[in-house]
Amino acid sequence: MNTSTPKLVIAAGTGFLGGVLTNYFKRAGWRITVLTRTPQASPEEVRQVGWDGHTCGDWLRELDGASAVINLAGRSVNCRYTRRNRELIMNSRINPTRVIGQAIARCKTPPNVWLNASTATIYKHTFGPAWAETGEIAATPEANDEFSVEVATAWERVFNEAQTPRTRKVALRSAMVFGIGGNSVFPALRQLTRLGLGGRLGTGRQFVSWIHETDFCRAVEWLVTHDQFSGPVNLAAPNPVSNAELMQSFREVCGVPFGLPAGKWMLEIGAFILRTETELLIKSRRVVPGRLSDSGFEFQYPVLRDTLRNLNECQNNQPTGSRIHQPA
Repeated sequence: MNTSTPKLVIAAGTGFLGGVLTNYFKRAGWRITVLTRTPQASPEEVRQVGWDGHTCGDWLRELDGASAVINLAGRSVNCRYTRRNRELIMNSRINPTRVIGQAIARCKTPPNVWLNASTATIYKHTFGPAWAETGEIAATPEANDEFSVEVATAWERVFNEAQTPRTRKVALRSAMVFGIGGNSVFPALRQLTRLGLGGRLGTGRQFVSWIHETDFCRAVEWLVTHDQFSGPVNLAAPNPVSNAELMQSFREVCGVPFGLPAGKWMLEIGAFILRTETELLIKSRRVVPGRLSDSGFEFQYPVLRDTLRNLNECQNNQPTGSRIHQPA
C-alpha cells in the first residue's frame, strides 16, 4: 500500500454516518482506519482497530501522521431520557472527545485537522430567522430542549478545551442527515408515510434542518481540505422547512395522498411506546450553512423535494439485504 496517500481516522465509524464517510473517502483514494469497540476483519484500504472510547491505548498510533481524524462517537438520543440514559448519552460524547484530544497531544506528528461531531440542536428553539454560526446559542434552555442543549454545550466545551495547538479543530454542527443507511431517519419517515401516518407532527410549525448524505460527505471533505476553517460549522442544507412541509413532501414523493396528523397528546403516547422523547420531534431547528456558503461550497441537493426523490429512488433500487447507500 502507498503510505503517501492521505489517511483518515474515523472514531466510532461503524454506524450510518461512519459508513457513508468511509465509502466516500475510500472512493476518493484515502486510506481509512475505523476505531471501534468491536473490530472485525476489513478490506485492506479500510482497517478496523479496537478502542474503548475513554482511555488511550495502542489505537493512538493510528492518529500519528494521519491527515485527518473525525470523531463520531455518541450514543443514540433516540431513547427515553431516564437518569441512566441521560448519563450514557452524555458520557458517550464527553469521554471519547476528551481522550482523542489527549491522544492527539501525545502524537509526534499529529493530524492536520480534527473534526468532532456536534449538533445543530445547540441553537435556540426558534420560529424566527434562521441561525447561521453566529446564531443564538440556547444558553437558557427551554422546556422542550433542555437536555439536548445541555449535551450539545458540554460536548463542544470539552472539544474546545482540548490542547492540540498543531491540529486544526472543527465542530460539525450537523442537522438531520437524510440517507438510506441504517439509523438514518429517512427510511423511518418513508415507512410511516407509506402506512398513512405521514401527517404533520404537533402543530407542524416547527422547522426542520436537514442535509443529504452526499452533501454531508462533500462538506466534510471541504472542511478537511480548506485550512481556513476552525471552530463551529453548520452542516445543513440552505433551505430548512417546516415539519408540515417536510411531511407533505414525503407524501408527494411516496405517492400517498393522506397522512394522519399527530397532535401533542398523540406524540406523548407515541414517544413512550417508541422509547424516545417528544423534544426530538417538536423542537424548531432553523439552521443554515453560513460559513460553508460564504466559502463557495455548492450543494448538490439544496432543495428538500429533490433530496427525497433521489433517496426514494435509491431506496427502491436498493438490493435486498443491502443497507448502505453509496453517495455520489
